[in-house]
This record gives sequence, structure tokens and C-alpha cells, in this order.
Amino acid sequence: MSRRDFSERDIHMALDGELPGDERTAYEAWLEANAEMKAKSARYAADRAALRAAFNGVLDEPVPVRLSKVVLGEAPVVRASPSRSRWWLAAAAAAMLVIGGAGGYLAGIGGLGLENTAEDQLAEEAIAAHVIYAAEKRHAVEVPASDKDHLQNWLSNQVGLKLVAPDLAAQGFQLVGGRLLPAGQGKAAMLLYEDDKGERISLFVIAESAAKTKGTYGEEDGPEAVYWLDKGYGCAVVGSLPREQLAAVAKSAYGQLLAGLQS
Repeated sequence: MSRRDFSERDIHMALDGELPGDERTAYEAWLEANAEMKAKSARYAADRAALRAAFNGVLDEPVPVRLSKVVLGEAPVVRASPSRSRWWLAAAAAAMLVIGGAGGYLAGIGGLGLENTAEDQLAEEAIAAHVIYAAEKRHAVEVPASDKDHLQNWLSNQVGLKLVAPDLAAQGFQLVGGRLLPAGQGKAAMLLYEDDKGERISLFVIAESAAKTKGTYGEEDGPEAVYWLDKGYGCAVVGSLPREQLAAVAKSAYGQLLAGLQS
């Protein structure tokens, strides 16, 4: 066959086993010649593995017909009550995508036909990312804390905000590292922290022009997000800590993030 130009779409096809066999050799050569695309392939493969690990217990379970119809647009959507977080619906949709081999789950988490407010979407995306990556041992972050300067500069350039990783040692947490994630139509920076008991919390930061607001979002039996939308950015601190402890950590992180943005 004649050599053709490959794209990011081909990376997803290759990972999903859908790339034609007679194109595989040329595709592998293209990856080797394009360091950026090779890095993306490795990152997508890690994300795919993380998704499968996160939903390992439910991948073989049938998706409820009610949820399938909502995701496929075949049923009216009822806005979730405050006591029932919509991110569980997104998780069910993610399980469907993993089973079907589709990539880009987090990029589509806000596109399920739900009338999300900016703060709802921020909190839900932050919680979903935390559920996936806080449980990861080998691929939780893209850039480790040992390369902190590069991590901060890289995420700042990608998200469009000057980010300084908060020092949460006083609260008992050390920086593990961070990663770049899709969020709505833009990008999000995720910073992961861990205490000496292995408990993890994450910071999820985006550029956001919504009106100033703050709040808490989550389920009784799942992780909770303390979030802010202010001064052109959105930030959510996510964890499964007792509420008062999470609020104290979030307050410290918020103050340091704000200082970094204004410096």
C-alpha cells in the first residue's frame, strides 16, 4: 500500500484494535518518527488501562437500559436531585465507552445532555478524574514531583493560567505529581497529593469565566469536591477526607493557588 499521513485518530484506532493490519507497519514507523504522537499514544494507553482498572468490577455487568437510553438520547433526561450526583451517570457512560473501545472519556463527560451549571461540571469532572487517577499506582501522574518546575511551567502553558503547586506539607500531604486532562472544551491541570498513610487528594484547575461562586459537591459514600470559580479560573479540591479536614486542606490550597495566579 502507499504510505499515507496518520493522525491522532489513528492512535485511537490502533489502541482499539481497529487499525487495518496492512497499515500497522507504516503506523509504527510514523510513531517512531513523531515523538509527540508517540508520547500521546503512551498516555492514551495508560489512560485506557486506568479506566479499565477503575471500572474493572462493572465491565462485565450489563448497562441498565434506562442509562443506555439516556446516553443514546432515546429518553428524556431528568435533572439530578442535590442528593444524587450526576457523575455516576457519567461513570456508567464511561463503562460503556471502555467496553466499546472508544477513547476520550473525560473529554465527553460534560456532553451527556445534562443541563450542568459551570460549577456542577467543574466538580463532576474533578471527581471523575480523581476516581480514576487517585487509585492508579504506576500511571497516576504524567510528570512527577521530582520535576516540579517543569510540571508547573508545562501545566501553566497548557491551561493558560500561572499555576504554582500548593505546598500542603502542613496538612500532611506531599505532591506526587500532575497531569494534563481534557475538560469540557478546554484543558485542566490535575495535581495529586498523598499523605503518609497513602490517602490521596487532588487539585483540578481550569480557566473559567463563570461568575464567582464556591461550594461543596459529592455523594455520601464517594469523594467530595470543594470548589471555587473566581477571577477567571475554576479550582476543585477532591478527596475522601472528613469534611472539616478536606475544607481545611482546600482553604490552604486555594490561598496558595490564588497567590500564584496573582504573582
